[in-house]
Amino acid sequence: MLKVGAFLGSFRLGAKESFDKCRELGLDGIELSNIRDELMIESLSESAIEDIRHRAAAAGLVISSVCGDLGGHEFTDSGDVEERIKRTMKIMDVTRALGSRIVQTHIGSIPADPEAPARKVMAYAMDRLGEYGDRIECRLASETGPEAAEELGAFLKEIKHESIKINYDPANLVMKGFDHLAGVAILKDYIVQTHAKDGKRRNGEVPLGEGDVDFPVYIKALRDIGFDGFFIIEREVGPNPAEDIARAKDFLRRF
Repeated sequence: MLKVGAFLGSFRLGAKESFDKCRELGLDGIELSNIRDELMIESLSESAIEDIRHRAAAAGLVISSVCGDLGGHEFTDSGDVEERIKRTMKIMDVTRALGSRIVQTHIGSIPADPEAPARKVMAYAMDRLGEYGDRIECRLASETGPEAAEELGAFLKEIKHESIKINYDPANLVMKGFDHLAGVAILKDYIVQTHAKDGKRRNGEVPLGEGDVDFPVYIKALRDIGFDGFFIIEREVGPNPAEDIARAKDFLRRF
């Protein structure tokens, strides 16, 4: 049976209400994320971390991962890359204290030109964060989407650290017109988690099972490479995300 969880922020509720909803739906895990004016991952105190661990345990949830997105241009600008590295390391520390080993993030759009300044800044940041992740046993999982799997794979091969991984989001690839199925084999050595999200080709996000992500084939492809991580339901649009997440859970339980 698939391990199915949800992205905390997708419920668009408070933290307690989101944990309660996960328990009500019978989910296996949760990906933590910031909640405006309530929960900021990188500034969590020890008592707040303990409270979250208790909430997760009471709801029967594994904290599968933590969203470490910093927004903006991610790791492409030399002007603030050191600050972003420092903040991400802090998020990695909090993630380990929460009992998880995966920080999901977006690193930015990788330039095709190997000599592009932004690409060199990204490689530098991933090298620094990869070294830190190796040391504390925390993986930094960049999300698929901005570029084709071949381009992302070529970039990741330049980074010589085991902790630099991938959160595979098939809908992001579909919506950009990329092959979400072939990419699994290309990136098989890096995939540690997947977002369960659906979308229309070169268009927008839709409820799970209503888009162009071929989930039966996609799930088989993941099983073929030995993937045993979480399927984290993410719903970024729509008037009733909790209902969509419930339907997505039922859809995934078929597999």
